[in-house]
Amino acid sequence: MQPAMARVRSDFTAMHLVDISALYSPQGGGIRTYTHRKLEVAEKHGVRLTVVVPGAEDNVREVGKARLISIKSPRFPLDRNYFYFASDRIIHAALDEHQPDFIECSSPWGSAAAVADWPGAAPRSLFMHAEPLSAWVYRYLDGFLPRQTIDRSFDWFWRYLRRLDARYDQVISAAPSLSKRLRDGGLTHVVDNALGVDPGVFSPANRDEELRARLLAQCSLPPEATLLIGVGRHSHEKQWPMVIAGVTAASYGRPMGLIILGDGHARAAVVRAVGENPHIQLIAPVRDRPEFARILASADMMVHGAPAETFGIACAEARASGLPLIVPDEGAAYDQLEPGLGLAFKSLDAASLASTIAEAIPQLPAMRSRAIAAAPSARTIDAHFEALFSGFAGVLEGRRAA
Repeated sequence: MQPAMARVRSDFTAMHLVDISALYSPQGGGIRTYTHRKLEVAEKHGVRLTVVVPGAEDNVREVGKARLISIKSPRFPLDRNYFYFASDRIIHAALDEHQPDFIECSSPWGSAAAVADWPGAAPRSLFMHAEPLSAWVYRYLDGFLPRQTIDRSFDWFWRYLRRLDARYDQVISAAPSLSKRLRDGGLTHVVDNALGVDPGVFSPANRDEELRARLLAQCSLPPEATLLIGVGRHSHEKQWPMVIAGVTAASYGRPMGLIILGDGHARAAVVRAVGENPHIQLIAPVRDRPEFARILASADMMVHGAPAETFGIACAEARASGLPLIVPDEGAAYDQLEPGLGLAFKSLDAASLASTIAEAIPQLPAMRSRAIAAAPSARTIDAHFEALFSGFAGVLEGRRAA
C-alpha cells in the first residue's frame, strides 16, 4: 500500500479528504444539511472530498468532484432512520480503497477508534458532532447527582476520549461550552470552529405575514396571537415533551401557538405530549431550504429545549432569520444567545420555560427589532468550511515539513 504522504502535492490543491461519517442519514437533520453543503463547497477550497456513510444500500452520489459513498449497513435499532458500520474492517477497507491524504471522523463512537487504528499515514481529525454524556447521561442523572460525581462515574468515557485525542491531530468543537468541557476533561488537541448557516438563504426579509397567519390558523389562533417555532428531530435529547409542557403552561391567558418541524423515532411521545391541544401543531421536516427559511422568518420566536447540542444549527438559522431565542441555560444553544436577543430558562425545567416565555412576551417587539438588526452578522457555514479545510491543510503541511 502506497503511503499517503508520498502522494501529497506541494500546493495541496488536490488534497483528498475522506470523511467517515457514521452519524449521517438521508432522513437526518443538522448533520445531513452540513454534509450536503460540505459536498457542494469542498472543490472550491481545493479539496477532493469523499464522504463514506452507512446506509440502506450501496450507492454513490456525485456532487462535482465530491462523492457521497453509502455502504449497505444494518439499521440502528433505536432509530430506524440511521445505520451503523457493521465492523471496523469495513471502515479500514474503505480507507484502503480511497487512500486519503487526510481523514475526518464525524462521530466519537466506535468509528473513531476504527479510524484511529487504521495503519495508513494520513493525519486525522475527530469532529465532535455528538457528545454522549450531555445527550444521554446528564439527561437522566441531572438533579440526582452533581455533574462532578457523574463525570467521575463515567470516567471510562473520558479516558476513551483522551485516548482518541492522543491519536488524532485535531478534535474539532463547534461550540465554546463543548470546547471547555473537552479541555476540562483532559483533551489537548481541541480546535474551536463554529458552524454557521447556509449563505443567502436565511434572512428577516423572508418574513411572510400571510404565511404567518396561515400557520396560526393551523393552530386555531388569530393573526394577533404569538407564533413560536421549534425545529429538530423527535428524539429524547431534543426534549419536546418538556417544551410542549412549558408552552402549554405559558399559553394560559395568552393566545399562543407552537409549530414544531421535525420527525423521528420518539414521535409517539411528542404526539402524546401535545394531546388534544389545538394550539400546538407538528409538521414534517421541510427539505426545501428557501421554503424552510420563509417559515422560520415568519415566526415570532424560536423555542429550543435541548441542552445537549454540539452547535445548535436551528438556533443559528433562527438568529439569521431575525428571531429572538428562548433556550436552556446550558449547552451550545445557550452559546447562541446574545444579550438582548432572547432569554434563557433553567435547563430541563418546564415551569422555568413557561415563566421565561411569559417574561419574553412584553419584550418581544424590542427583542425582535434587535434580532433583525443583528441577523446579517450571523456566521455562515462557508466560513466554517474555509477554516476547517485550511486547518487540515496546515496539519498536512506540518507533517510534510517534519
